[in-house]
This record gives sequence, structure tokens and C-alpha cells, in this order.
Amino acid sequence: MKDKTIDYLLRTTWLAVNKMYNEEAAKFDTTMATGFTLLSIDPENGTPSTSLGPIMGMEATSLSRILKKMDELGLIERKPNPEDGRGVLIYLTDFGREKREYSRERVLTFNNTIKKHVSEEKLKHFQEVTNTINELISNKKIYNQKEHILK
Repeated sequence: MKDKTIDYLLRTTWLAVNKMYNEEAAKFDTTMATGFTLLSIDPENGTPSTSLGPIMGMEATSLSRILKKMDELGLIERKPNPEDGRGVLIYLTDFGREKREYSRERVLTFNNTIKKHVSEEKLKHFQEVTNTINELISNKKIYNQKEHILK
């Protein structure tokens, strides 16, 4: 692994995690994307549809497809936002809450297993590194630097 690039390590690790979660989700007739969405919706107060994408780091078109499927499956319901007549709040149905709990259990199992095998110090460093990567990307400090422009 010493010669692998950082993006390679992130990508292959994420693909493995994604595959693992999708295999687990399939046991409950769902997908990782649906589980992630269920976990991102406030189970008590609902979540404005416009803020769900940014919370999840997803584009609106991808999220729209997921929400449409979740609506068809009876996992969510959409209600007008009483504070913004143009907006919609996404609420979990009882069935959605049940599936959310399955997703939550799987995420906690993953996290607890990693914590048993990786020291607290290493996890802290991992979080610091991923936070730095995200900051550099969101502040456009990787490819928007003049010295990195290819001629």
C-alpha cells in the first residue's frame, strides 16, 4: 500500500464499504443510498427537501430519484412546509422508521468494529486527514492554484 496514491486508497476503501453496505442492505430489501437517506431525515421533525441534498453531499437529481423510489416504497411522505409554502418537508413513515433502525444498527456495527481494531489516536488522525482533504477540496485549493495549471 506504500506506493498507492491517496485518492486510490480513498476510492478503493469507499468502494469496499459501499459494497459491504449494499450487501447488508439487500438483506432488508433496500440499498445503501436509501439507508443513508433514511438516516439523514430528522425522524421527529422531518427535513426540508432542499436541505437534504447538502446534508448528504448529493446532487439534487440523484436525490430526487432516491426520494421518488422511497415514496413509492412507502418509506417517506412529503408534506408542505408550514413555514415556507413553496417548500416540502420529508417525513419518515412507520415503515421508514423501521428501515431507518436497520440502517442505524448496521452503521453502529461498522463503527464499533472499526473502533475495536483501530486505536483512538489513529482514528483521530484519520478524521484530521479526511477533514483536511475535504477543506482543500471545498476551498478549491488543489486545482485552482496557478502553479498547478498545465500548459
